[in-house]
Amino acid sequence: MLDRSVGRFTVYGVVIAGIILTAGGVLRAVFFPPQQIEQIELVSDSEPAMTWMDASHDSSGGASEQPAESHPHQSATHGKSSTAGGQKETSELKPGPCHPVFPPEPEAFRLARQKMVQFQLRSRDISDPRVLHVMGRIPRHEFVPEDVIVEAYDDHPLPIGYHQTISQPYIVALMTQLARPQSHHRALDIGTGSGYQAAILAELCREVYSIEIVEPLAREAAERLKRLGYTNVVVKTGDGYRGWPEKAPFDVIIVAAAPDHVPQPLLDQLAVGGRLVIPVGRVEQQLLVIEKQPDGSIRRESVAPVLFVPMTGEAQRRPR
Repeated sequence: MLDRSVGRFTVYGVVIAGIILTAGGVLRAVFFPPQQIEQIELVSDSEPAMTWMDASHDSSGGASEQPAESHPHQSATHGKSSTAGGQKETSELKPGPCHPVFPPEPEAFRLARQKMVQFQLRSRDISDPRVLHVMGRIPRHEFVPEDVIVEAYDDHPLPIGYHQTISQPYIVALMTQLARPQSHHRALDIGTGSGYQAAILAELCREVYSIEIVEPLAREAAERLKRLGYTNVVVKTGDGYRGWPEKAPFDVIIVAAAPDHVPQPLLDQLAVGGRLVIPVGRVEQQLLVIEKQPDGSIRRESVAPVLFVPMTGEAQRRPR
């Protein structure tokens, strides 16, 4: 009798254990589908993204440094670490233009981006088809904080932390169109922020060098750009007033912060035929387009009144 009872309990125990294991598998499939589990494992196993240079301790003067001999038409792949001025480059630059494949996104974001292009850009004065295409492709919601992500495609700037903002889509498109980037160009992006402008330039230019004075923003932007697949952008921490002389000359320079005067180092680093797009002013700001002529002279054009965060660092210490 006892043997039968024990056998019966044993069978019941096996059946119950099987039910528990089956239920556990169902719950795991519901809350963690195979694709999601794979993504979690990929993220945890991925190497840190570090298309980033720490130049915060660079004491060299911007105007006194000699520009590099290479030009946008030459190779810019860096196979070695650079130690000039205490800087260390941690990854290779692969000249573009770069058109990465982005991760899947909610349909709502894709539709919002289409509306942004149609009603904020095309219906105004953004007519460059390359600019329209790129801004209709790049997931702007990847470049804004989570707490404002639902506003990513709205027609206004958004805070990104550290008292900085990402410009409204129209202003980004306008400045890019005014700069006239081409596929063989070398671009300088001053005021990296979250990296959105750098991403746009990366899809239109051969190579992009981006400077951000706020170290945490520079690091986060570099990691974000690498995660999204941009291989032709290098970000460093530094004072944008001085530009990036060792990588000059630049065919395109776009500045996303307003000094009260045009920094001379940026004029010096502008290539012949190159265009500098920059907001200038303290209380009242004007968006300027500056083009270097074949004889080295400068032609300036005032485009529109704008409102940008002020350029900090050396720009605030220099007398006008």
